[in-house]
Amino acid sequence: MTNPLLAPSTLPYQLPDFAELLDEHYGPAIEQGMAEQLREVQAITRRRDMPTFENTMVPLESSGQLLTRALRVFYNKASADSNDVTNALEEELAPKLSAHEDAIRLDSALYWRIDQLHQQLDTLGLSDEQRYLVERWHREMTLAGAGLDDAQKARLGELNARLSTLTTRFEKNLLADTNDLAVVIDDAAELDGLSPGEISAAAQAAADRGLEGKYLVTLVLPTGHPWLESLTKRDVRATIMAASRARGSRGGDHDNRQVLLDIVRLRAERAALLGFENHAAFVTADQTAQTPARVAEMLERLAPAAARNAAAEKAKLEALAGHTIEAHDWAYYSEKVRKAEFDVDLGELRPYFEAERVLQKGVFAAATKVYGITFSERTDLAGYHPQVRVFEVRNEDGSELGLYLLDLYTRDSKRGGAWMNELIGQNTLLEHPTIVVNNLNVPQPAAGEPTLLTYDEVNTFFHEFGHALHGLFAHVTYPRFTGTNVYRDFVEFPSQVNEMWMLHPEIVNDYAVHHETGEPIRAEVLDRVRAAQLWGEGFATSEYLAAALLDQAWHTLSADEAAAVTDVAAFEAAALKRVGLDDPAVPTRYSSTYFAHTFSGGYDAGYYSYIWSEVLDADTVQWFEENGGLTRANGDRFRQYVLGLGGAGDPLEAYRAFRGRDAAIDPLLKRRGLA
Repeated sequence: MTNPLLAPSTLPYQLPDFAELLDEHYGPAIEQGMAEQLREVQAITRRRDMPTFENTMVPLESSGQLLTRALRVFYNKASADSNDVTNALEEELAPKLSAHEDAIRLDSALYWRIDQLHQQLDTLGLSDEQRYLVERWHREMTLAGAGLDDAQKARLGELNARLSTLTTRFEKNLLADTNDLAVVIDDAAELDGLSPGEISAAAQAAADRGLEGKYLVTLVLPTGHPWLESLTKRDVRATIMAASRARGSRGGDHDNRQVLLDIVRLRAERAALLGFENHAAFVTADQTAQTPARVAEMLERLAPAAARNAAAEKAKLEALAGHTIEAHDWAYYSEKVRKAEFDVDLGELRPYFEAERVLQKGVFAAATKVYGITFSERTDLAGYHPQVRVFEVRNEDGSELGLYLLDLYTRDSKRGGAWMNELIGQNTLLEHPTIVVNNLNVPQPAAGEPTLLTYDEVNTFFHEFGHALHGLFAHVTYPRFTGTNVYRDFVEFPSQVNEMWMLHPEIVNDYAVHHETGEPIRAEVLDRVRAAQLWGEGFATSEYLAAALLDQAWHTLSADEAAAVTDVAAFEAAALKRVGLDDPAVPTRYSSTYFAHTFSGGYDAGYYSYIWSEVLDADTVQWFEENGGLTRANGDRFRQYVLGLGGAGDPLEAYRAFRGRDAAIDPLLKRRGLA
């Protein structure tokens, strides 16, 4: 049997040959890839000559090509189109891959060679990117524990392996429980308030599970469901909210509470082993924030104002509703206030947000106007699932930039949320092209029905495409710096900036067209939407900050403190009360047992990154506004200094070069009504 992962694909841009790829190909390719990379690293460490950049860093960056190729395709499959085989394989591979990474990052001989180069940086005549490569490898290996003794390394390896297994289990438990807790509705009348397209999507979801004649409300990753703002039946809203909040905490095979506690304890022990007070200190040491104290200073500065704004919003909601507002009521009555005070009903905008037009005339068109790039669909190229579409992206001069894959619709085999990932990351050392993927979770209507997006889904589309642009534009020499491989508390910045084009007049006037009448959305409607943007920021900021501070609370525990926590719900309640964000009507955006970002998604002690990056984002939006807005010159500057750099330089230095100064926080405070 020929395994298509064992060699680079011969398809355009080295697109994996998904038509030939079978589940049984992943395991052997990954196992072989690990063995090959270890041999390649051993060839470096067994050299008897003194280390140079060419005999150490270049072969190190060239190593692991098979493993990288196989893992990127496999992890994409495991997150976007999983099955029992891939789920089992992911759990089986997790400790093996952890051990493999440790074998390289903790290799004393490799660390010695890189340390020798690091000590001589000023005398080696390296380029800026080469110098930064040595610095990053040295920093990461040091933090990973390369300087520990053998006994400490052995324990560290055990901790890493166990953590890799637990975080994988957390994700699989969450996916299974999310599917199990989808709400079955017997009568369409119970879905009063939803649009025909939404009801069609619920019917289709039920039919896909063999529940003909019924309706299925599938859950999204955050606590709140987008349909809560429209459903008129309070008991239905309460049922959906209860199902959402129960995930991972019901007992049984998919309960995440003990998994979570084990993760927290092992992370705290690992941090202590590595010389840090807690896991948050370990994580932020290699981020732009640098310390948990700086994170806390910002989050706790914002929390009281956000809570006050949320309380004021709640008072308005209760005055309108005539009863106490509970969590499942908030979105519904918030939309009524928006309608009453601003004459804006976001639900009524959906007929103007037909998905294909949003893509072509909105998301793509904005990128063409700002950066000059163009998109053409490649129907001759197959994605990893029949719903996936493939687009070729070219620069303004016609030169090739990469492939963009879009996976729009939700399905039981796809994890919740929305994200971007790379299948191949550009670098000139190995002459690799670029392939990026965007995944969303939009309910798919029945055949023949249009896909109409919510306001938030349009915003998410622009956001995730900002990540895709970052991946497409990054032009680097070394694989270590490819695409979005930057500091985690910087990576959300470019994607948040791309959201600005959603309501830009030159963009929204083209894509926001009624799907039946062809009538463009009226200018006064958009003016009211812009005027209403501050409404609801108290809730939105509070639910986000609650999650960010909860993440910090779990990960600023010492090893002894973590061992003493036994009740997840009690710990969460105390943590939120301590920062004044414990209003039950404003639940945290992600409760602990379904907080995938922090317990399985790589944002552990890093969920603060979104608002940390938003400081840069809001300041950049102000710069665009001050310099003429949507112009090719502005796009070229942003691409040159930020997007095109990838991870090949210090991101804050790049920002200073772009902006002429450090970012100011005032635009963020104004945007969120916190000034």
